[in-house]
Amino acid sequence: MERVDLPDLPDDLVCLQADWYRTYDALAVPRPARATVLRRRLYVLSVRLRWHPYWSHTAVAVPAARAELRRQGRELWVLEGAR
Repeated sequence: MERVDLPDLPDDLVCLQADWYRTYDALAVPRPARATVLRRRLYVLSVRLRWHPYWSHTAVAVPAARAELRRQGRELWVLEGAR
């Protein structure tokens, strides 16, 4: 498979993805505290991720960029959890 060269992902977009993982993880525990707040937060983060200005660039290979965003976001989420 041919590797697609992606433009650098903006830091704020990667941070949004890491925050999405953090929120999802908090919501995934049995009987989470503040479940409604977490669900709303997850929804807001999902909307912000979907409509981030980065995705309006026509040169972006969207599926590959989304996969890379998930990878970098998870990496940041894991690193932040290690602190």
